[in-house]
Amino acid sequence: MFGIGMPELIIILIVALIVLGPEKLPEIARSLGKGFSAFKKASEEIKEDILEAAEESNEGSRKGGTAASETTVGNAGGDKPRSSENISATENKV
Repeated sequence: MFGIGMPELIIILIVALIVLGPEKLPEIARSLGKGFSAFKKASEEIKEDILEAAEESNEGSRKGGTAASETTVGNAGGDKPRSSENISATENKV
């Protein structure tokens, strides 16, 4: 963990105890714990939202059928036209 071993951690705690005092140290530790907990919860919620949006996007492109699969995209290479499903499949491989 950041290259901090047990001796360094003990020194940091002793300095914090001296600077902050025995009355305020537990309060500060408690508030830091609550802050980290709130941050972790918020980051998990954001991750879930992103995953849900990605799943909805994938389901929509699979169910879309007519409009999404029959729409052709610019033919830059002169080969056969590519549908939007082929483009999304190519983008997922990258």
